[in-house]
Amino acid sequence: QVQLVESGGGLVQTGGSLRLSCAASGGTFSNYWMGWFRQAPGKEREFVATISWIYGSVYYADSVKGRFTISRDNAKNTVFLQMNSLKPEDTAVYYCAAAPYSAHDIGSPSVYDYWGKGTQVTVSS
Repeated sequence: QVQLVESGGGLVQTGGSLRLSCAASGGTFSNYWMGWFRQAPGKEREFVATISWIYGSVYYADSVKGRFTISRDNAKNTVFLQMNSLKPEDTAVYYCAAAPYSAHDIGSPSVYDYWGKGTQVTVSS
């Protein structure tokens, strides 16, 4: 049974940094995109970043380019999201998700088959 477990969320001031982790288990993820999404209260879930587990290709939402970095540790089956220069508008629940490598539109939540339960990130002004 595939499990994705996020950790690392918390409260931080504007301009601060956080590092989120997503521990994956119960499957073979070499043929998957591992993505991060976020959802703020009253808003739709939105794409943040994704990484190809086997090739390391990465894509980012324009809103986080230059501030966030996605990476993975193959040996530990863990994906990370380093978030720097945080802004109040980054406040949301952040979710880790996995999509088959063959998926199209990897920025869409609908192509991701597996989801974690999320971790709260709050950026105070």
